[in-house]
Amino acid sequence: MSARKTLTGWVLPGLLLIAANAMAAKMEPLSDSDFHDDGAPASARVELGKLLMFDKILSGNRNISCASCHHSLSGTGDGLSLPVGEGGRGLGITRDVGTGADGIHERVPRNAPPVFNLGAREFEVLFHDGRVAVDPTQLSGFLSPAGDDLPLTLENVLAAQAMFPVTSATEMAGQAGENPVADAAAVGNLAGPGGVWEQLAHRLQSIPGYVTLFIDAFDDVNSAADITFAHAANAISAFERVAWRADDSPFDRYLRGNAQAMSKDAIDGMKLFYGQNGNGNSCSSCHSGRFQTDHSFHAIAMPQIGAGRGSDFDGRDDFGREQVTGDINDRYKFRTPTLRNVSLTAPYGHSGAYNSLRAVVEHHLNCVTAVTSYDKSQAVLPSRADLDALDFILMDNPARVAALAAYTELAPMNYSDVEVDRILDFLSALTDPRSLDLRNDVPRAVPSGLTLAE
Repeated sequence: MSARKTLTGWVLPGLLLIAANAMAAKMEPLSDSDFHDDGAPASARVELGKLLMFDKILSGNRNISCASCHHSLSGTGDGLSLPVGEGGRGLGITRDVGTGADGIHERVPRNAPPVFNLGAREFEVLFHDGRVAVDPTQLSGFLSPAGDDLPLTLENVLAAQAMFPVTSATEMAGQAGENPVADAAAVGNLAGPGGVWEQLAHRLQSIPGYVTLFIDAFDDVNSAADITFAHAANAISAFERVAWRADDSPFDRYLRGNAQAMSKDAIDGMKLFYGQNGNGNSCSSCHSGRFQTDHSFHAIAMPQIGAGRGSDFDGRDDFGREQVTGDINDRYKFRTPTLRNVSLTAPYGHSGAYNSLRAVVEHHLNCVTAVTSYDKSQAVLPSRADLDALDFILMDNPARVAALAAYTELAPMNYSDVEVDRILDFLSALTDPRSLDLRNDVPRAVPSGLTLAE
């Protein structure tokens, strides 16, 4: 038996495949039990959630829907580095910032994350900074910015997450003075009388088509008066969990015993991904498990673009997890994203700083070098002069970039260009073919009668 040269050294024929099989054998294939139950009757709840996901009735000015930033045709994101929220027009990378008084006031400060597989039970922490999370010590069962105001009837953390975009002035509520929902959001009235969630529930209660759908979908809804926004969040969650479940990729089929499901290049890439690099690091140090995430938070000097999220003395920075915990040791840490369907979900990073998968992978190889030499042309940001002037304030300041680089916890990794090619082959093998065409997830019309996109 003769030896042959591989990406990582000389091995005997077949040993690379054996090693890859050994790694895969440590992971059980996904099954229905790994995902939240969709409730009964599931089909009615999913259909209702689909309509709510695309209906602008849930926004203060009735001009944006959840799907404007998490759309089937944009990989459950929007294709932009930073979302164009309330006041924008269009869809995906063609979305603009609006005009005049009706235009957006600022960019949404963080990238719109993809929603694939967030109905899996192991996803217990959501948002880039983890500000919504499963927490049995909380009255509602979830840690969230709403505290004890969060309803007690939310079925899972994905439903809890769905409660919050409608409360954000930049995302869906609008600016104070524009509408009563925005006014309530501006003073922090989410759950009280006249609060954001009550007002939106009243809107849904006034639409006969929705009343019928809620009655069909929920056993505890018998009339319009029974509808709450928590019901709407549970329905949106059911739609996202069913429509955007992605667990039949070549990698999944490989785990289920089909040795031919992945190409040799993808298997080589899997070995590199889950194996240790020369300095003891590996991609799977953070992107571990079947969903390629440890569900934790890490600082990797990801470039900060946009106007910031209120951190530091001028509000132009984004301290990430520290904003939730108040712990300086969490500065610049962000949640490790799942890599399922990652080939479909550019741009990448909490600020959408990288527009190609290769670029963000190469960032991980040497975070300090990458952030200090960041190429601003990679950002996908619809232009408007006043917004453009803020987008790179931090990245144009060497002292601020140096501070960002100083917090990185990821040591350099030594992968050749060819090895990066193989890792990319493996990442491509994480794509579920069913996710390539999601046109049927978009309804033709919604019960409010509002347009779907404009």
